[in-house]
Amino acid sequence: MPGLIRQFIDIAERIPNTLLAFVARFSIAAVFWKSGQTKIQGFAVDIVNGEFTLGWPRLSSSVVDLFRDEYRLPLIPPEIAATMAATAEHLFPMLILWGFATRLSAFALLGMTMTIQLFVYPDAYPTHGTWAAVLLYLMVHGPGKLSVDHWIARFYP
Repeated sequence: MPGLIRQFIDIAERIPNTLLAFVARFSIAAVFWKSGQTKIQGFAVDIVNGEFTLGWPRLSSSVVDLFRDEYRLPLIPPEIAATMAATAEHLFPMLILWGFATRLSAFALLGMTMTIQLFVYPDAYPTHGTWAAVLLYLMVHGPGKLSVDHWIARFYP
């Protein structure tokens, strides 16, 4: 039995970081992008479902009420918080998906995750812990070779 376990571990250790990083980037980007899409109207892009509505994005009619009545963030007016969240949930996932400014973008989304955990949904720690683990992985290990960051690093070692 220990030999089978060792073989499994050897096989698992051969999974390249680039593959892990790409799966992490795609997955966490999808989580935040899809959340951002619920906050806006006039612009929708979902490559998995094939949904494309290209227009000028604007906040959904109910999103400010959501921030005012349910999320209730301290110190930030709901109009500003809704705009910041919708912008962050589109900008940083796109950067992470491309692998551009990956570590910085992961850090920004980790901050957003911590804000949600502490002030909005404190009982959702299993979900937020998973997001945090993926974001921390990207911060520590970077986006892998299939990324703009890697391409840039080749020219500026």
